[in-house]
Amino acid sequence: SLQDQFDNLEKHTQWGIDVLEKYIKFVKERTEIELSYAKQLRNLSKKYQPKKNSKEEEEYRYTSTKAFLATLNEMNDYAGQHEVISENMTSLITGELTRYVQELKQERKSHFHDGRKAQQHIETCWKQLEASKRRFERDCKEADRAQQYFEKMDADINVTKADVEKARQQAQLRHQMAEDSKAEYSSTLQKFNSEQHDHYYTHIPNIFQKIQEMEERRIVRIGESMKTFAEVDRQVIPIIGKCLDEITKAAESIDHKNDSQMVIEAFKSGFEPPGDVDFEDFTQPMKRTISESSLSNSRGDGKSEPKFGGKSKGKLWPFIKKNKLMSLLTSPHQPPPPPPASASPSAVPNGPQSPKQQKEPLSHRFNEFMTSKPKIHCFRSLKRGGAGPEDFSNLPPEQRRKKLQQKVDELNKDIQKEMDQRDALTKMKDVYIKNPQMGDAASVDHRLAELGQNIEKLRLEVQKFEGWLAEVEGRLPMRTEQARRQSGLYEAQNTSAVNSCAQDRESPDGSYTEEQSQETEMKVPATDFDDEFDDEEPLPTIGTCKALYTFEGQNEGTISVAEGEMLYVIEEDKGDGWTRIRRNEDEEGYVPTSYVEVYLDKNAK
Repeated sequence: SLQDQFDNLEKHTQWGIDVLEKYIKFVKERTEIELSYAKQLRNLSKKYQPKKNSKEEEEYRYTSTKAFLATLNEMNDYAGQHEVISENMTSLITGELTRYVQELKQERKSHFHDGRKAQQHIETCWKQLEASKRRFERDCKEADRAQQYFEKMDADINVTKADVEKARQQAQLRHQMAEDSKAEYSSTLQKFNSEQHDHYYTHIPNIFQKIQEMEERRIVRIGESMKTFAEVDRQVIPIIGKCLDEITKAAESIDHKNDSQMVIEAFKSGFEPPGDVDFEDFTQPMKRTISESSLSNSRGDGKSEPKFGGKSKGKLWPFIKKNKLMSLLTSPHQPPPPPPASASPSAVPNGPQSPKQQKEPLSHRFNEFMTSKPKIHCFRSLKRGGAGPEDFSNLPPEQRRKKLQQKVDELNKDIQKEMDQRDALTKMKDVYIKNPQMGDAASVDHRLAELGQNIEKLRLEVQKFEGWLAEVEGRLPMRTEQARRQSGLYEAQNTSAVNSCAQDRESPDGSYTEEQSQETEMKVPATDFDDEFDDEEPLPTIGTCKALYTFEGQNEGTISVAEGEMLYVIEEDKGDGWTRIRRNEDEEGYVPTSYVEVYLDKNAK
């Protein structure tokens, strides 16, 4: 029936709207995935970006790490394109289809309302026709009964004439009513047939046509949205391709030769290889002699007189003849182990302390040994990994030259900035003098005086570093007294300057040895180290200690001790958790401070 067709169409169009809403939900979830993916890519790129003012930032000067940095930046742009996909899909598909679904629901509701209205109208017309038909039928039956009654009365001789006349009039009335009902029924039937024709051939087909057009538009619209879905992706493909091309270009720009050369330049020390070791003939009863090129040199034999202008050929690699002392130049490169778990914290008088600063490799210690002047009071700070000296004397010659040159360039830039500010203020002052209404010329005098003082301080600093640079490059054999005085003058003026060896000038008993160390610095040239670090003069003892636990001492520079053993202390803990001890003349090394109980001698020197 027609009503069944309306029900089928209503179900189908509702299913079409459900499909459209399902597609909208699908696209919406796709946009959320794109946003999440873009966010994860950005976080990934940010995670591996070098931290500012850190060691990682220095590592990005190599072509391989620069290529990696370019990859991270391109991945950031790549993530941006996925955000563009999400934005375009949201605006062109999700938003448009959501509005269209609302319009579609209203249009569908209107069409089915018109259909139900037409159906109700034809049903009303049918009811009117049925009522007219029943009335006509009733009137016809009444007319027949009235006619039969009249004829019966007219044939009966016992009925009065008046009764017969009354029956005749009643029959005529009924007959007239039947004729009127017939005419009304005929008119109603004709009207219904017309309405029914219009209903089935005009109104309902129009409604069905509108519903069909609505459904076809929905199908076309979802197809267009699917095309847009693909087109949004296709639009970003060229830009994504450019990102990938840039990554490829960055990878192709990697130059392994250049990176290797940069490593060579970064770690080039400037040392010369040692000479050959001479043969020592132990079969001769005469006193053994050691050549100048030997790796060891005694204090009294074979030592050449210091010369300020020349180089000492045998002094470039300061290895000491006993390997044990080489391992004792630095404390172990790792934190000390904690005491055994069975001991209570109160039983350990000297708890372990974590190192304040990471220790440098042993090769760096020898480089510091080589390039620094023979400042005995500074050697301990270098060995302990403290703050480096201001003149970078803890670095190898080539590295020290680079650092000094870099420092000179930085100071010159600072001087130029200060001079530019001074010139600008000077011009402003001239303008104020010519035009007093624009400002007070005296207001800039204080700032000009500050800039003049800053420039003078920076020039003294440049002069100091240039003196060290000239010394390294060989133009000056050693620091002159004038340069030293300038350095001391500047340090006195600028209290914020780094005091490189303040803690290292302290002797074991806590007193300073500034004058003695300066005197040594004046008398001993920078090329001789054997006299100051001869292993035949061991460090003096500053106290004793008792081993609280057994320590194996398997790492380089450490010494094994047994529980309860008494030993000599030759260097106390400097904050890294290690104490240097001695068992006898040939056995000394580091043990964890928490493993021993130290008894310092207050009068030890």
